[in-house]
Amino acid sequence: MKLFFGYIRQQWGVLLAFGLFAVFFCTSFYFYGLPVEAALYPALLCALTGGVFFAADFYRVYHKHRELRRLQKLSAAMIGALPEPDNIAEADCQAVIMSLIEEAARLETEADAKYRDMAEYYTLWVHQIKTPITSMRLTLDKEDSPLSRKLSSDLLQIEQYVEMVLAFLRLNSESSDYVFREHSLDEIIRQAVSKFAAEFIDRRISLDYTSTEKKIVTDDKWLSLVIEQTLSNALKYTQEGKIKIYVSEPTTLVIEDTGIGIDPADLPRVFEKGYTGYNGRTDKRASGLGLYLCKRICAKLGAEISIASEQGRGTKVRINLDQYRLTRE
Repeated sequence: MKLFFGYIRQQWGVLLAFGLFAVFFCTSFYFYGLPVEAALYPALLCALTGGVFFAADFYRVYHKHRELRRLQKLSAAMIGALPEPDNIAEADCQAVIMSLIEEAARLETEADAKYRDMAEYYTLWVHQIKTPITSMRLTLDKEDSPLSRKLSSDLLQIEQYVEMVLAFLRLNSESSDYVFREHSLDEIIRQAVSKFAAEFIDRRISLDYTSTEKKIVTDDKWLSLVIEQTLSNALKYTQEGKIKIYVSEPTTLVIEDTGIGIDPADLPRVFEKGYTGYNGRTDKRASGLGLYLCKRICAKLGAEISIASEQGRGTKVRINLDQYRLTRE
């Protein structure tokens, strides 16, 4: 009905002109003393004939309206030929639309090419920078001193930032880099924790880790990245006390610290890209990308990550890993 009333409003000029013509004829017949019925009868016949033409024209408009509504649901790349124009104005509008579609396609192609070039460059950079990092790691592993432990801790942060770059590129890539298998959750946790062993010792922060005895279906490489980033944040904002790792039922990994906590005003936005909040403004090293990447990786893994925190009393990160269940045949 909305289309019908819109069509009537569009044709109001034609309807008004027909009504005025009928009035003119009837008035002329009246003043010349002719029977007014002689004008009303042809006017009625013209109205009926015009009604048929109006119905046919409305059906044409309705058909075109449906076709255009269907095209609205398609992307610019999927839009093919537009309906045949009925007048010069429609033809001009369609020419403008097709020009804009071609321009959008060209800009998208250029943007894709630029992104691929950037992704290839940074991927190459990541792989090249890993060589001196590995060399430095091997050198530092040969000695055990406060200085070597401090340097190892700093080197670990460099490694994390490098992995964040690579993860960011892969998350935005169209190709899939996820391999889901059954893994021991304890093994993934231990590998992540071992990277921070020197920092735990050097800063005298205790680790309370309860073995989970859980088997999960996930991609161990990507889940390790999430756990490492979470541990890194816990260590960064915990000056003293402990970090606790355990599993709550059914399969929710919990990483809890006794650090400075998160401002309540910042909690709703901690997973936003680039958002650092009050803690980030205090610690200039914060990039606002770590938790953003964790959120996106968990979404790819079919997991859920959430944070609860009290300022001055610590933070608790929950990673729900119960989404995937292994089916044995």
